[in-house]
Amino acid sequence: MRRPSLFAALALATLLALAPGLAFARAGSGYSFGSRGTQTYIAPPSTGTAPFAAPMQRSLTPQPAPSYAQPGLAGPRYGYGGGSPFVTGLLGGFIGAGIGGMLFGHGMFGGISGFGGMLGFLLQIFLVVMLVRWLFRMFFGATATVGGGNMVGRMGMGAPQSGPMPAPGIPAGRPIQIGPGDFQTFEQLLVAVQAAWSAHDLNTLRAIATPEMVSYFAEQLGEQTSRGVRNTVTNVHLDHGDLAEAWAEDGREYATVAMRFSMTDVTRDERGTVVDGSLAERISATEIWTFLRVRGGRWVLSAIQQAR
Repeated sequence: MRRPSLFAALALATLLALAPGLAFARAGSGYSFGSRGTQTYIAPPSTGTAPFAAPMQRSLTPQPAPSYAQPGLAGPRYGYGGGSPFVTGLLGGFIGAGIGGMLFGHGMFGGISGFGGMLGFLLQIFLVVMLVRWLFRMFFGATATVGGGNMVGRMGMGAPQSGPMPAPGIPAGRPIQIGPGDFQTFEQLLVAVQAAWSAHDLNTLRAIATPEMVSYFAEQLGEQTSRGVRNTVTNVHLDHGDLAEAWAEDGREYATVAMRFSMTDVTRDERGTVVDGSLAERISATEIWTFLRVRGGRWVLSAIQQAR
């Protein structure tokens, strides 16, 4: 296979592997960031709405250094997701052999000339896709703990039976009760954040989100302005929600909620031409939002994590 074909395969494989993260435009732009107190780097409990949560990509909360000597903390693994050394070694051997062939000018596999040009090209794409996905999971993967709240209507009603699962050396928070009024507030904040995002209204965002979250939103809105585009999210509707966990620590209360919602998500250029999304088509998203309040205060958005 010629070098241009190899580059085309690599480009296509990268797009295929990362495609789920390319089209996000709503508030947060499909990233995971913010703070959840001592639970920031611990995956929220699984719920029916969001069985798995992506790990935090950005946070002002310092990440505790792992200590493999602590009981209950897994030691070094062969790969994320608990893959066996046989599987990872076999896959690594095949991919390594293919990359070696490319480096020495023999294509992914110099000895498979009988497959034909097109089939060989498709095989190269497949192998590179597998490699890119494997690397992506290695650097961004995470596992989730199991738990969850009850469901009544669109939003889970009632607090989990226990507080968050702490990492070794991190004290557990005290579980708190979440009532119907809290769930109504969470739904209102979902709509309000998307509306303020669409209007580039940082003042409103400062009133309903933590300063850390506002800084991330401001950065993303600035990138839109630099590119000459503007994203608007309208007709936001909460379709389903679950309470993952709710707890108190250090004078603050936290509630992590998995939410599946639908919306009209459109990006326009400076002339008002739609460059992404459709005004006639609603799309759905599932995210895990964490809300924070001081005791006796009002809830504000503290973190967004993507479901996967």
